[in-house]
Amino acid sequence: MQFETLAIHDGQAPDPQTGSVTIPIYQTSTFERADLQHHGEFFYSRIGNPTRKALESTIALLENARYGLAFASGVAATLAALQVVKPGEHIVAGSDIYGGSYRIFEQLLRPLGITTTYAENEATSSYEAAITPETRLIWLETPSNPLLQLSDIRSLAALAKNRGILLAVDNTFLSPYFQRPLELGADIVVHSTTKYLGGHSDVIGGSVVTSDATLHTVIKNYQGAAGAIPAPWDCWLILRGIKTLAIRMREHERNALFLAEYLKGHPRVEKIYYPGLASHPQHAVARKQMSGFGGMVSIELKGGFRAVEKFLSKLKLFTLAASLGGVESLVLHPATYSHRILPEKERKKLGISDSLIRLSVGIEHREDLKNDLKLALK
Repeated sequence: MQFETLAIHDGQAPDPQTGSVTIPIYQTSTFERADLQHHGEFFYSRIGNPTRKALESTIALLENARYGLAFASGVAATLAALQVVKPGEHIVAGSDIYGGSYRIFEQLLRPLGITTTYAENEATSSYEAAITPETRLIWLETPSNPLLQLSDIRSLAALAKNRGILLAVDNTFLSPYFQRPLELGADIVVHSTTKYLGGHSDVIGGSVVTSDATLHTVIKNYQGAAGAIPAPWDCWLILRGIKTLAIRMREHERNALFLAEYLKGHPRVEKIYYPGLASHPQHAVARKQMSGFGGMVSIELKGGFRAVEKFLSKLKLFTLAASLGGVESLVLHPATYSHRILPEKERKKLGISDSLIRLSVGIEHREDLKNDLKLALK
């Protein structure tokens, strides 16, 4: 079956007891046991819940994976996936990554003796040079946050396999509609389901998918022990969002490409980052491993931080807020929010300047969005 059909039907069959077409919200903490020796598939909702199972099955199917696990947030999913790394081992990660991931690497893992080296996102050779005998995992964001740099998943998967290393990919920016890293050789895929999978800025969640039974066991054991699981209502909201994922992603991309074409020649825009533009330095990589370019666009304004403040104060449709991937358009200043945890020197080294703005392009009418940007830039 095609993606649009899987998103609506697979993993979400009508309820066998009532015939409900929509998966019920099993708002319960516990389940009756037959006796002391036996229990059914579900016995305590921290370990498993029918609504959560439906979500986990659906996300796994969309990523063409054998196993899916749902978590209470994207960072909870990230930390769960990183349980495959043990103290004394080493991670190679892209240098341009979400600030929350950087915080996990530096504030949570490093004190435990798990070290991370940061490579240039665009260069497979940079990842290779950072590998040590202790390296257990390569961690990718592609496209990256916020500079929309790409890593060649297939070549890095081959590198990892040859070295006996695992490859994990944060696929939040594209969703499984536009990119499926497991099919390119990755071992683990992570999502913040808060973003495009939920799609309506009304729920927090995360997921981890894999086709490796051993990795699934490790991460599932952590899920049950740590308990960072989403409530049944949250799972139901994400399932509802997934049903329209294909339609929304096409509109996000259509609008983002339209705005990127407009912004790339604007006299007040110093630089633009969008993989769908032929001018993007890795446009060829994007076409090779992605079926679409997504809805995220980043720009640098001329005039520095003062220009950014003026621009943001004049926007009417683009809302200044954290997060991304909702139906409404959002704007973020990475240096003062998502990446503020990075030291200023490190931010500037990575190219996250005070003039950088990240746009999450929604599904409003594209001319209205263009006019909003046009007036704010003016």
